[in-house]
Amino acid sequence: MTWMTEGIIVGYDGSPGSELALHWAARETSDRGTTLTVCHAWAPEELALLIEPPLLDLARRQGEEIVQRGLVHAEPFAGPGGVQPLLAAGSPARVLCEHSGSVGMVVVGSRGHGRLAGLLLGSVAWQLAAHGHGRIVIVRGPAGSADGGPGPVVAAVDGSAASRAVLEFAAEEAALRHVPVLAVCALADAHASVGGARHMEDEFTSLLTGWEKQHHAVTVLRQVSQGSPRTALLEAGAKAQMIIAGARGRGGFPSMTLGSAAAALLHYAPCPVGIVRPPVPAQG
Repeated sequence: MTWMTEGIIVGYDGSPGSELALHWAARETSDRGTTLTVCHAWAPEELALLIEPPLLDLARRQGEEIVQRGLVHAEPFAGPGGVQPLLAAGSPARVLCEHSGSVGMVVVGSRGHGRLAGLLLGSVAWQLAAHGHGRIVIVRGPAGSADGGPGPVVAAVDGSAASRAVLEFAAEEAALRHVPVLAVCALADAHASVGGARHMEDEFTSLLTGWEKQHHAVTVLRQVSQGSPRTALLEAGAKAQMIIAGARGRGGFPSMTLGSAAAALLHYAPCPVGIVRPPVPAQG
């Protein structure tokens, strides 16, 4: 997998969840020395065709005000000149998914100004995690800020195609926070054949051993669990600053866009969750 490293985009609608995401993204921008784009999608295109022009202008002006408020809130963390606005016509999920292929990271809160206040996870966060590209961060709580506690960055490592990309992302986040990576391997997803769990554990050990030889700046702790990835990661994440996983692990069906472990993290993790999705396929 190859990743673009330039820029972070954060979805912002003025809700408490988006404020958390904005502050997290602004600090991340400062720590990485990159740029931040504050994005607000002000109206779905199909709805815009049905709205009277005066109301459409009002919706646009309200969107501009929201974006400007986001810039004001982000600049103290990201620094002057490090933040730019993006006011887009379209549904928030579609706009963010489209931009996810051309930036280093997309950040959203776990919930925005949705219709169903009782949901644990908003539809934008879910759609982005299921259909975006590259690195997606769902900010579920304040523990993941760079000035948080001493907890590790948890990485889900199961030998799947995304494991190395998950490790890379986790190591970068751990280095920013001066904490170790806790690599977690849950054997319940191992192949059911005789020796499947042992083979999966051997792959886990081999991957980490080879990876550590090339990366000396971050300490990597190892944890092998006999249980499910969902349980192992949520337990490991109880005191973590962040949990990072692939969109899908070894289990489930190939057609699934989001595995059960990733879905559980998005709903129940006590800290920000990073989801590593495949990048946009190379053209040609």
